Amino acid sequence: MLKNYFKTAFRSLYKNKGYSFLNIFGLAIGIACASFIFLWVENELSYDQFNTKKDQVYLTMVNQPYDKSIFTHTSTQAPLAAAMQSEIPGIAQTCRTSEGETSMLFSVGDRSMYASGKYAEPSLFSMFTLSFMEGNAQIAFSQLHSLVITQSTALKFFGTDRNVVGKTIRVDNKQDYVVSGLIKDIPRNSSMQFEWVAPFQITYNQNPWMKSWDNSGITTYVELKPGVDPEAVNKQLKNFVQRRAPQSISHPFLFNMKSWHLHWGFENGKQVGGQIEYVNLFAIIAWIILLIACINFMNLATARSEKRAREVGVRKVLGAGKKMLIAQFIGEALILAFAASFLAVLIITLTLPFFNILVQQQLTLGLDKPLHIGALLAMTLICGLVAGSYPSFYLSSFNPVFVLKGVKLKDSGAAFIRKALVVIQFSVSIILIVGTIVIYQQIQHVKSRNLGLNKDNLLEVAVHGSLAKNFIPVKQDMINTGYVVNAALSDHTTLGDGNNTDKLSWEGKAAGSKVLVSGRSVTPEFFATSGMHIIEGRGLQVPDSLVATENSSKITNIVITRSMAKLMGKQSPINKLLYNEGDPTMKLRVVGVVNDYVYGNMYGTPDPVIFNIVQPKDAYVMYVKLNGQKDITKGVAEIKNIVSRYNPGYPFDYHFVDDQFNQRFLTETLISELSRVFALLAIIISCLGLFGLAAYTAERRIKEIGIRKVLGATVTGITTLLSLDFLQLIGVSCLVAFPLAYLGMSQWLNNYEYRVGINWWVFALSGGAAVIIAMLTISFQSIKAALANPVNSLKNE
Repeated sequence: MLKNYFKTAFRSLYKNKGYSFLNIFGLAIGIACASFIFLWVENELSYDQFNTKKDQVYLTMVNQPYDKSIFTHTSTQAPLAAAMQSEIPGIAQTCRTSEGETSMLFSVGDRSMYASGKYAEPSLFSMFTLSFMEGNAQIAFSQLHSLVITQSTALKFFGTDRNVVGKTIRVDNKQDYVVSGLIKDIPRNSSMQFEWVAPFQITYNQNPWMKSWDNSGITTYVELKPGVDPEAVNKQLKNFVQRRAPQSISHPFLFNMKSWHLHWGFENGKQVGGQIEYVNLFAIIAWIILLIACINFMNLATARSEKRAREVGVRKVLGAGKKMLIAQFIGEALILAFAASFLAVLIITLTLPFFNILVQQQLTLGLDKPLHIGALLAMTLICGLVAGSYPSFYLSSFNPVFVLKGVKLKDSGAAFIRKALVVIQFSVSIILIVGTIVIYQQIQHVKSRNLGLNKDNLLEVAVHGSLAKNFIPVKQDMINTGYVVNAALSDHTTLGDGNNTDKLSWEGKAAGSKVLVSGRSVTPEFFATSGMHIIEGRGLQVPDSLVATENSSKITNIVITRSMAKLMGKQSPINKLLYNEGDPTMKLRVVGVVNDYVYGNMYGTPDPVIFNIVQPKDAYVMYVKLNGQKDITKGVAEIKNIVSRYNPGYPFDYHFVDDQFNQRFLTETLISELSRVFALLAIIISCLGLFGLAAYTAERRIKEIGIRKVLGATVTGITTLLSLDFLQLIGVSCLVAFPLAYLGMSQWLNNYEYRVGINWWVFALSGGAAVIIAMLTISFQSIKAALANPVNSLKNE
């Protein structure tokens, strides 16, 4: 019996090749699309999961309350780690590291190259899962100037990843380091990334400020003992710093490793959102796209019910029960689903490299993994059961007496469900179109906002060696080439957060007020080079670097941003004084006001900034403004030659600021690209079903069309008649989709302080696009039916 069912199923599929193809291809696209999303979701969920101590390792975060909000960050005091470990019993060990990534020059023989890494305490190797290929984690930092490197770094330095321990490498042309350990490359799905790691004691010795509880500037990791409640530790940490530094407003708390990647989002001291929101969103989209693909099968199966009515009637007369018929039709759906899965695997295999480029990952289909095989089988079975469920119950319910007598089946209930399913399909497609447009608008809105500076043709050059000391002749030689307009030095990158403090005060400041102010040290040319405009007073001058003495106070001239000027009162801030609450004798005199500029969070309102003159030893980057009227490539080559001449031994290291600016939108850009791709695929799947329904409708009404043509109906009239029902469904889809899309995108935009509005034309464009796409899909079948010879359709009447 089962063999006969399979034969019947295959005969039915072969006999109706067109409909079978639409079903298989639609399901294949749906399964492939969902698989791509689930591969990406799996990768996102896998971050840091390879660490064996992921449940016990925490990052020390800090909440700092200010007048308008609570600022959450990772910058901690250096003495905090030892104090926590000695006073809080639940802490097993701590690890201090330098913040962010440190880029240094490494020289081996006559080859020099830059590599990024960090300084860390030896406990790093026991807290994090880092596999040593050579060397010993216990003694890796037994010598001060030692270095642990990754496999890729070893290849980069020595051309081999074998027998590198014990080799010597010169760092920053100053100090020889010995390679004391070789570890496997850190997985891409790790929140902590580095090419090298050196003893933390090196940077601790070089920076005396680290010994104070008043300064923050390192990252602190904590490992809790098994079974210790992190919330209990957090209660002990809340005022931990205040017992050492009563004036501090820093309140540490622990943040578990498993949340670093997915839940990195804080607002007013509370964890909110993060990458997990996008993971959940796209997981839902994956299931919705699968549902859209299943809807195609349901629609086509029920629409063609008359074709199979006699088969059902005959089977029932011959003794087939309802359960047997349901099993047969679900079996046919499962055969289609498995065929679609095989096609989906082929599609994924061919297109996965392009998807990896899109998401900037190295995802693999992984059919050798039981989890992936199980997921694919689960999707296949779900698609087969969902797609075949309603058609099987519907077809098996036919009355054999009516069917075999030729009584026309009532199709009103099934027709209503078909229409509802089409509305669902296109509603989802329209929502995705609206979402894609709004996300793109938001990205462009932020990218085109007035930054307060001009990032175009602005080059950021890393300062190494004697470049800062030779800045004056370097700048002049660059300007003499005609390719450079101006140049300046700075102690921080323009778009970065920089240093900040809450200890500045001024006359008229409210008692107890806490305001976060960022500080930048620059050369006088900085404002002209970066395109910032002085709106009051003057810019910085070289003499401003000299500290004047007045009534036993040291006074330094500074330039402030407009937002800082507003904080100081309504009157002009020129010649007003600011002082450090920790050292009232150190005063800052305002000599100029510059427009606010955007840095740090590109979506937010920047904190106020003060600028002073930089000392050459503190300069970190050089900014070079290129002449936009000249060849940029040649200009960069000229700059390289000049920098190399004054700074031999250090490779030319540069970036364009506008490229760095675009890098800050990687997440939003990825979401935009994914939304665009999945919206397109959802539309394609929906249109496949619509194409099949249009073909069936035209086939079913072929005699009606013939009569209409004989009675004088035009091709345009018949095409309009056949298309009208479907266009009405698209109209209903718009009515359903628009409010849902508006609510969803409004909620998404609320995550951004600087955001675009949702305009009416977005919905008009999305609805118009859906109508046009539907018309193109339907028109082929409609016009084909309208052009058919009526003689052929009426000759049997």
